[in-house]
Amino acid sequence: MNKAELIDRVARETKHTRMMTEGILNRILDTIVNTVKKGQTVRLIDFGTFCVGKRRERRGVNPQTGKEITIPKKKLPKFRPGRHFKNQVK
Repeated sequence: MNKAELIDRVARETKHTRMMTEGILNRILDTIVNTVKKGQTVRLIDFGTFCVGKRRERRGVNPQTGKEITIPKKKLPKFRPGRHFKNQVK
């Protein structure tokens, strides 16, 4: 299911317009992204947690030259599913 299909299904089930549903979904996603971007965590009970993960600096190899390089540390988004979500997928 892609974003457009999700919007269509939610709009149909809630009897709201597609435009209204898309606006609400976009605001929810923007809020999650902006919150995690600030380094904060978003916890949705029974669904999951959105947070920032950290990757350490590490050594690597440039595949084109074979030279050893240093890959810098960086932050990346993480999602950990909640217990209820995990149990539903089993």
